[in-house]
Amino acid sequence: MTVASLLLKRKQYDWATMTPFILLHASVVLVFFVPFTLEMIAWLAGSYFLRMFFVTAGYHRYFSHRSFKLNRFWQFVVAFMAQTSSQKGVLWWAAHHRDHHLHSDRKTDLHSPVHEGFWWSHLGWILSDEYDEYDPKRISDFSRYPELRWLNKWHVLPTIAYAVAIFWIGGFDAFVWGYLVATVVLFHGTFLINSLSHIWGSRRFATPDESRNNFLLALVTLGEGWHNNHHHFMSSVRQGIRWWEIDVTFYVLKALSFLRITRDLREFRPEGNR
Repeated sequence: MTVASLLLKRKQYDWATMTPFILLHASVVLVFFVPFTLEMIAWLAGSYFLRMFFVTAGYHRYFSHRSFKLNRFWQFVVAFMAQTSSQKGVLWWAAHHRDHHLHSDRKTDLHSPVHEGFWWSHLGWILSDEYDEYDPKRISDFSRYPELRWLNKWHVLPTIAYAVAIFWIGGFDAFVWGYLVATVVLFHGTFLINSLSHIWGSRRFATPDESRNNFLLALVTLGEGWHNNHHHFMSSVRQGIRWWEIDVTFYVLKALSFLRITRDLREFRPEGNR
């Protein structure tokens, strides 16, 4: 993605992307035709938080920022599970996120609410045909793995497999609550970090962008709401740096390090952000 193309955003929406996105949102009305029970709420919450973890730990902290290490097997598992969120491929996601940090809240930022408004930063850039492609050089460290290139190309397969598994295990009611509703809620929980975390909250560090810390967003995103901390210390696996800054993703990754699944966790360093 060149600087010129980032400056000249066409904002033309891609119906191939918008149609399934709209249909998925419309499918939420099915909740009025299935039971509303504690079991269904558990399906919703479990599916949401399970996949939110893989979005934050996988797409973001691992593939975008390399804040910890995995072996090749677990790398594929994390990529697969991240893509059950239906947020496109890991290489696409991470490449664009690296662009965001390179240009954060400048005119060249692909989804800055400061320059492009809330709608564009929250949804518009994803639905636009402007960012269907990504710069492979931006993510060359991971694109060298053929299994990740395959997974990125067929990014819909993990979310389809996940939906089928929920239907097979829990039936139609669980599919409605645990996949359809949970996926829509997961979309907006994730997207709020691009939009709301750059306009609402407090600023501990004088970063060159408008990133903010927000306790409520940190709760619903398992730690991503400490966004100003993150923009100051981008490669840190821990985004909640004070004891009271809840960062569930970090706690899980730390626990996994004791099982030798994750390793070389890059912790918060006051002296710099690299």
